[in-house]
Amino acid sequence: MDEQQQSRAPIPPWVWVVGLVAIFLALQFWASGSFNSDEQLPLPEVARLVDEGQVRKIEVSGNQLLVTLNDGETFESFKENDIFDTFDALGVDQEAVRGTDISIQDVSLRNTLFSVGISLLPILILIWIFTRGFRQIQSGGNSIFGFGRSKAKNLNEGDRPTVTFDDVAGVDEAKEEVEEIVQFLREPERFVQVGARIPKGVLMVGPPGTGKTLLARAIAGEAGVPFFHISGSEFVEMFVGVGASRVRDLFNKAKENAPAIVFVDEIDAVGRQRGAGLGGGHDEREQTLNQILTEMDGFSNETNVIVIAATNRADVLDPALLRPGRFDRKVIVDLPDLRGREKILKVHARGKPLSKDVNLNDVARLTAGFSGADLENLLNESAIFTARRGGNLISMTDMQDAFDRIAMGGPERKSRAQAMSEEEKEIVAYHEAGHAVVGHFLPYMMPVQKVTIIPRGRAGGYTLYLPDEKMVTSVQEIEDMVATTLGGRAAEEIFFGLVSTGASGDLQQVTRYARAMIMQYGMSEELGLRSYGEQSGNIFLGRTMTYDRDYSEEAARKIDEEIRKIVDRNYQRAHDILNEHRDKVIRLSDALVEHETVDRPLFEELMNEEPKVSSEEDSFVPAD
Repeated sequence: MDEQQQSRAPIPPWVWVVGLVAIFLALQFWASGSFNSDEQLPLPEVARLVDEGQVRKIEVSGNQLLVTLNDGETFESFKENDIFDTFDALGVDQEAVRGTDISIQDVSLRNTLFSVGISLLPILILIWIFTRGFRQIQSGGNSIFGFGRSKAKNLNEGDRPTVTFDDVAGVDEAKEEVEEIVQFLREPERFVQVGARIPKGVLMVGPPGTGKTLLARAIAGEAGVPFFHISGSEFVEMFVGVGASRVRDLFNKAKENAPAIVFVDEIDAVGRQRGAGLGGGHDEREQTLNQILTEMDGFSNETNVIVIAATNRADVLDPALLRPGRFDRKVIVDLPDLRGREKILKVHARGKPLSKDVNLNDVARLTAGFSGADLENLLNESAIFTARRGGNLISMTDMQDAFDRIAMGGPERKSRAQAMSEEEKEIVAYHEAGHAVVGHFLPYMMPVQKVTIIPRGRAGGYTLYLPDEKMVTSVQEIEDMVATTLGGRAAEEIFFGLVSTGASGDLQQVTRYARAMIMQYGMSEELGLRSYGEQSGNIFLGRTMTYDRDYSEEAARKIDEEIRKIVDRNYQRAHDILNEHRDKVIRLSDALVEHETVDRPLFEELMNEEPKVSSEEDSFVPAD
């Protein structure tokens, strides 16, 4: 019986309103005793017909008359006084009146019931409104009486996500950390017998899209205990004390269902460092944070509740929140490596028809720096490209186009390419050929994957390199990147004798490279092994705003000179390579003008060399 009541869907409010209005109209119609007749007769005409004996029956209901003639035709009329007195006043023959069947209906009962119904209707509506309101209060709804109640969702057996640890890939170390939590809840004796204490809190830290919330969903799907899920922003309200009350209510619910797991997503919304707000110690957010600290490890801390939180801004969290006894363990959920990306692609490729030419390992090599969410988006965009082109299988071309769309921030602007003049197209072709040729002949540069002059996003054309995953970058690699970036500007100067505005982004990029070499990495012999300028910024904006200048004017002058030397030196290197391989630059630019896009096999053919690889492990062989 209880299950049937729970499965029964609630009646929408508009159904109640329509039903009450229908009842009101029915009562009014019934009380009035209305007749349905197409024609009406004035009362004197009715009296004439009665006097002539043409009326067979008259039905009286209140002030309404329904007159039926001998031939069966009916008419409607109205009276003001008693029907017999009215006929007597109009001089109707009494014998004719007695020969007419006159039936009088008593409408006093109907009028009484109608009056009672009209009186009770507003009372019934008020009772219904108050009943619904108190029902919301009892269920902790968003009413004025439910401010202090927690909005956490308790995922029971029927509501738990179907995601498991098998669906989480690319973050093996983080998955092992959280799997221990589930194992402790399932088999606590295994840890207790060796004197181990499970962490009270686990903080998952990592860039956006790396799978922190996905791990929490997997924990909810795997754990056999109550799982409470809430966002950090749901604790914060404009009224002081509401957030702290919600924290108390959340932990009370968790303690009642212990052992239990509480997951707080985006905890930096409420856990930022105290003392930075204008409200001081009375700030609502700080009061909420104080309550969280007390509940996690206060005076009375004998609970069996594990708190798991996720954030991508661990640097702004309060130190008291991160100390042992609260968030004991910090789990880094970082961007996946090559093998991790391949595993993630295999997970998201389930249920998607892939062509035989699709090699997920090649796609993983191409997508260095992509998060799990980016890889899921890549496969989704590939499927959209396939559907748009009327295909049934996702091909490697669809994968490449989806990657270009995501990496360059927009679709191909073919209309802009068609509007380019021949001279402009030739300049862009030589510019991109300069990047590709210089990068190809430098020993520490990444292999060229694709060159195109089709505008995409804000770029008029671009050269795509196959990235290498390295923990450190040498000074030679940075110098080669500077020279390659300046290759486009050098090609314009060599082959056209002029420069254009197309290298503005390149100049900004090489300036950043050179400044980082001097000021951060100590790669200048003249300035020595030290860093210049400490990064500082507003933590509430979540980004670096300025550099604190901790060096003299003389050091600033030398920094500018060193930056200039690095840029000029590598610009000359780009010049030398392009002059040495003029024929290859011309062949590549002609191919770009003709085909607009040159992929890796064609590029290697134009360079008359075998595909360049950095090592056996990092080799890339394009699919046939």
